[in-house]
Amino acid sequence: MIRTLLTTPDGEVHEGDEQLIGRWRQTPGSHIWVDMQGESQADEQRLLEDFECHPMAIQDAHRERHPPKIEEFNNHTLIIYRGISSFDAQLNFVPQQVCFFIGERFLVTLHPGEALSIQRLFNDQGRALLAHSPEHAALRVMYLSAGFYIDSLLEFEAELSDLEDELLENGNDVLMRKIIAYRSRLVKMRRIFSYHKGITQELTAYDYAHLPRGESETLHAITDVEERFERLYTLTQMYYDICGDLVDGYISISSHQLNITMRVLTVITAIFVPLTFIAGVYGMNFEYIPELGYRYGYFFVWGVMLGIGGVLIWLFKRKHWF
Repeated sequence: MIRTLLTTPDGEVHEGDEQLIGRWRQTPGSHIWVDMQGESQADEQRLLEDFECHPMAIQDAHRERHPPKIEEFNNHTLIIYRGISSFDAQLNFVPQQVCFFIGERFLVTLHPGEALSIQRLFNDQGRALLAHSPEHAALRVMYLSAGFYIDSLLEFEAELSDLEDELLENGNDVLMRKIIAYRSRLVKMRRIFSYHKGITQELTAYDYAHLPRGESETLHAITDVEERFERLYTLTQMYYDICGDLVDGYISISSHQLNITMRVLTVITAIFVPLTFIAGVYGMNFEYIPELGYRYGYFFVWGVMLGIGGVLIWLFKRKHWF
């Protein structure tokens, strides 16, 4: 699907398909946004070449799972961004690559599936932003996308709090597997946000021709995006640390419970070792054992055994071993 948004210096706004490109060329000072969703690489390449995009930029945009990056060319700047097509409070997310080709008067976006941020912006504020400049529309897409991430992460905070309480009350292996799964997803998200934070830091530090820092509004928009991705990175790092603390806490509790169990078993073993020794001695089948002829030997041995057991129990209780 190819859809196009065209704004003219007179304030007119036109929405349609790629046929508006010819009108854009004939109208100096106009801005155009071409959004391509799920188009074949041949159609994408044909349209991008029509905008005189660099072949290396087109090649990068067509690489699957390309790391997010920003690169400047003669007549446009390429931003490869990792957007989302779905995301929930359990951190189940489906990422998708979104490519921005930002020129002085045009913005071309490529993405394989529906992009929530582009969909919302194209039907809402996209006209005003595009009329101002193409880079403002691109930065707003990234800003909205980061907002979707933040909303889901804040919902996950409540899930994580409930999980922490449940783990302290009734920790088990099922909860542990759930926490470890969350940690794995947070690592993936942190890696993505690290790339995005790097992009916004580059935009802040270096003056790109098609995203000029000299314009205060552009710099403000870049700063807003940078702050959001900084917050996202911080949140994922914090949640990752919390999950790690929960895992360590569960392991500590399990180790403590195991130590208590082993201590009880050790006490029981310590009590019965001398009793087993006495029983073993008098259980030997020798004909001549001195105590065998003693009339009260049986009761005497029982008394010794009970006395040893009682003394050991008293000693262990005094040391609070059980």
